[in-house]
Amino acid sequence: MPTLNWKTLSPARKTALIIAGTLQVGLFAAAWADLSRRRPEAVNGRKVAWRAGLFVNTLGPLAYFLCGRKTGHWTEADVPDQTGRVAVVTGANSGLGYETARVLAQHGAAVVMACRNAQKAEAAANKIRALNPTGEVVVMALDLSDLKSVQDFAEAFRASHDRLDLLVNNAGIMVPPLGRTAQGFETQFGVNHLAHFALTAQLLGLLESTPGARVVNVSSAAHRFGQIDFKDLNWHARRYAAMPAYGQSKLANLLFTYELQRRLTGSGQGVLTVVAHPGWASTGLQGQDGGSQLANRLFAQPQAMGALPTLYAATAPDVVGGGYYGPSGLLELGGTPERVPSNARSHDEQDARRLWDVSEELTGVKFRV
Repeated sequence: MPTLNWKTLSPARKTALIIAGTLQVGLFAAAWADLSRRRPEAVNGRKVAWRAGLFVNTLGPLAYFLCGRKTGHWTEADVPDQTGRVAVVTGANSGLGYETARVLAQHGAAVVMACRNAQKAEAAANKIRALNPTGEVVVMALDLSDLKSVQDFAEAFRASHDRLDLLVNNAGIMVPPLGRTAQGFETQFGVNHLAHFALTAQLLGLLESTPGARVVNVSSAAHRFGQIDFKDLNWHARRYAAMPAYGQSKLANLLFTYELQRRLTGSGQGVLTVVAHPGWASTGLQGQDGGSQLANRLFAQPQAMGALPTLYAATAPDVVGGGYYGPSGLLELGGTPERVPSNARSHDEQDARRLWDVSEELTGVKFRV
C-alpha cells in the first residue's frame, strides 16, 4: 500500500483537509477569544481548565461551546414594574432607543423621548401609544449636535419635572463622513460623548434628588480598538478615519461612566452610573447599503434583543455602579444580557480624569461632583 503524503493526495482530499483544518483553527480561535473575554462567573468551571481543554482536538472547543459558557434567560418580560418612574431616552425615535422607550413605557414608566427630528419622534411615540402602554410617552426636542439645544432641553425638563429616575444616553451616530457639530467638534465625538456628558451634568441635580436613580450610557464593542488622542480629539490635524473616530467616542463613553461613578461614590451619592453595549443588532446605525444590510441579515440579532443590555442596566436589581453589560453570546455579538468586561484602556483612571477635564472645558459645563 503506497504511503500517503501531501504530494500523493488527490486535489479533492487536499481541499477537504484544508477546509477541515481551517474550521478547526477557526473554532479554536473563536472559543479562545470568547473564553478570554468572559468574566469568571460567566464560565462553568475554571477558566484555566477550559483553556487547557481547548487544545483537545476539535472536541475541546465544541465542549466549551456546549457546556462551558453560562448564558442567562433575562428578557424584556423580566423588567420590574416602572410605575411612578420618569425616564429620558435620547434618540428614542428609532433602533435601540425606540425599543428601550417602548419597553419602559409598557412597564409603567413615564418616558420622555428626547429626539432631534420631531416628526419622526412623534410617529414613533404614536406607535408606542398604539400598544396601550401603562406609562405615558412624551416627545421633547433635543439636538445633540448643538450644545445650545442640550442646554434648552435640560432647562425645559427641569422646569416640567421634579424627578428623574433614568437617564438613558442612547443616541449616537456611526462612521459618517467627516462632519462638525454646531460648536465645531468632530460629529461622533461631539454627539456620542460630549453632548451626553453635558446633558448628564445639567440633569445631575434631579438624578441626585431621586432615590434609586440611574444613568445608562450606551457604548459599543468598538471601544476595544478606540484610542483617545488628546492632542487631536476632534480630528483637525489627523486625516479623518471614520471607524477609529467612532471607536474613540465609544471608549470615551466608558471612561466617562467609570469616572462619574467614582466621583458619585466619593461624594456619597446614591446614583448608579452604568454602561451597556448591544452587540450586533440590526438597526439603521450601520448604514443602508447592500453590504450592511446583507451582514445584518446574516449575523445581527433583532433590535429588540440589542436593547436588552440597556434595559437590564437600567432596571435589573442586581446591577452595580460602574458595571458594563452586554450580550452573553459568542464574542458578545448577541444573546441575553450579562455583566461583561471592557478593555484595559477603559479603566485608565488618569485618562478618565484628563478626559473629564477636557470635556468640561470643551462643553463649558461643570459637574458638581
